[in-house]
Amino acid sequence: MKEIQRFTLADLTLPMKTLFSGYLLVIGLGLLFAGGQIMLTHGLADGKVGLSVDDIIYSYHGKRDEGSKLIAKLNGSMKDNAPPDVRLAMIKWAEAGGPAEEWDEKISMDVDQYCAPCHANIPGLANLTDRAVMDEMLKVDEGQSPSTLTRVSHIHLFGIAFIFFFVGWIFTYATGISQLNKAILISVPFLFLIVDVLSWWLTKWNPNFAWLVIIGGFGYGMSATVMIFTSLYQMWILPRRKARPIDPPIQ
Repeated sequence: MKEIQRFTLADLTLPMKTLFSGYLLVIGLGLLFAGGQIMLTHGLADGKVGLSVDDIIYSYHGKRDEGSKLIAKLNGSMKDNAPPDVRLAMIKWAEAGGPAEEWDEKISMDVDQYCAPCHANIPGLANLTDRAVMDEMLKVDEGQSPSTLTRVSHIHLFGIAFIFFFVGWIFTYATGISQLNKAILISVPFLFLIVDVLSWWLTKWNPNFAWLVIIGGFGYGMSATVMIFTSLYQMWILPRRKARPIDPPIQ
């Protein structure tokens, strides 16, 4: 028996269209800001603007061949935040294991002058003036820790799954698209979300999986964008096109 769709996005009342559209617009804006946040965090991991495979590797697998986290930062995203002689002195100090006497005599003062303005005042940044925190920075950079990945993974899965559920639910009322194609479009962001999160862990283990992180994020972003724009188009533009009077034939 052929399935009959009882109503479409174009048939919705004005309040329902307003509710759905407000949600879709806010979600779309949120996706844009999420992309910007990725560019300002992971996108600068290699010290260059723009997201690359190296950014993903450095973020999740770390820079294990470059020594400590401090050295990796001083050679990467923090390279231009201190004069060359100060940066070189910090690198040599880190390579020597961070001797306490050098910390007390000079390094701590350099940290206070060049690092503390941001790292001691901006929430979320490691307070490098604390010697215990600095000791952690002297360890080899192995990327995100398992505890951090676990926390971010479950938040990511729970939160974004809710977003895709409601975007997909609104999209189910679209017309002109077969049920099979709808099902594929609705399932794609969930599948790519799983790929995205699992690829974090795979990249932590092996850097060759870094491509999957980019593919997963791009995949669910694009599929959500298609559903958002299709839904908005059919709610507001399609009804107007249907209601437009037919031009009289030319005599």
